[in-house]
Amino acid sequence: MTDVNNPTNELEKEAIEEPTADEQPEALEETADETAESTESADVDKSDLPEGINLMQAFIEAQKEAQANKDGWQRARAEFANFKRRTERERSELFQRASLDTLKALLPIIDDFDRAFESMPEDISEHAWIGGVSMIQRKFLTLLEQYEIEAIDPAGEPFDPNLHQAIGAEESEEVESGHVTETLQKGYRAGDNVLRLALVKVAS
Repeated sequence: MTDVNNPTNELEKEAIEEPTADEQPEALEETADETAESTESADVDKSDLPEGINLMQAFIEAQKEAQANKDGWQRARAEFANFKRRTERERSELFQRASLDTLKALLPIIDDFDRAFESMPEDISEHAWIGGVSMIQRKFLTLLEQYEIEAIDPAGEPFDPNLHQAIGAEESEEVESGHVTETLQKGYRAGDNVLRLALVKVAS
């Protein structure tokens, strides 16, 4: 029996009533649309994500390759600069060495000039021909100066085996023992490069 005096039962019936037939299709369509939108959104995210990752990876690899190419180019440039400097230095040293060898071959001629003027008679010292020969000697000496070649004439100096070659010893009251008493033949050097040792006598 229905209790007409209890309104609560009527309200509960209304609350649990299902949608009408006209309302059910609209509710189903809304649910289907939401599900489709959610699926499309998921599909877009899944399709875009790998492509973005691949592009970023390609960009990073391109940067690494560019840096490697730059480092290789800089190394090649530095190596070429070093090679160029080394080649120029070796060429300069070769030219200098060849020049010194040529000048070294002229030293005996300069020695002959020195000996000739040392033993020249005084009565012909003013002769014009002697003046001409003296000019030739000065040209040789000027050539040595151009290549910064200096004579080694160590008379009175301490004996140095790196610069002098002793071919005799003698007692001397004017020079201390171990010093050069006489230069028999001048030596020559270009900086630290000794072209010829000086032949000397040393005080005993």
